Amino acid sequence: MKFAVLVFPGSNCDADLYHAIVDVCHEEAAYVSYTATSLAGFDAVLIPGGFSYGDYLRSGAIAKLAPIMTAVVAFAKAGKPVLGICNGFQILTEAGLLPGALLPNRQTHFICETVALQVENSDTRFTNQYVKGATIALPIAHGEGNYYCDPETLAQLHANHQIAFTYATDVNGSLDNIAGITNEAGNVLGMMPHPERAVEALLGSADGLGVFQSILKSGVATHGE
Repeated sequence: MKFAVLVFPGSNCDADLYHAIVDVCHEEAAYVSYTATSLAGFDAVLIPGGFSYGDYLRSGAIAKLAPIMTAVVAFAKAGKPVLGICNGFQILTEAGLLPGALLPNRQTHFICETVALQVENSDTRFTNQYVKGATIALPIAHGEGNYYCDPETLAQLHANHQIAFTYATDVNGSLDNIAGITNEAGNVLGMMPHPERAVEALLGSADGLGVFQSILKSGVATHGE
């Protein structure tokens, strides 16, 4: 598979994602600028964490207007996999590809630590290499990771099994401890924890590797490679 790693002004996890795909998973990846207008030739899109446009106005609110986002929306609507991590999750909600919003943490300050997560749904193209109910540990680093949606949307997320990960404890005030959700079609995932920072024992944990291995397995199944 060939992965597009988007780069916005202020992205700071793009190199980590590139390393996870190329050096750890031994797959092909290329950086794609926010000014690009096409994603032709790519099989999956990764939107990294960071502080696109300095988080001015509202996290992800300016990035959603970048030229590349028209191609990202079309890519997602074509059923191809799109993964947004941290600021990438915020961008996906701002772009309307995922429901809800990421509010400032309940503590009103930035949190940087490794937290325990529960795998709520292991039947998605991003989580099929995990066991449902398993506990994994991933780093978080955000000031606006407090997931919120209205009650009707929350009910739909539960009914459609769109909640992929939850925090094992309440770390930032997120509704139902939600840490990551998919769209209803299941081809777009947004998550606040950083799997790309936990792909090797050298980093202290390889628990995040399952996210990328799941995408690869789904790609093989889709393309019959």
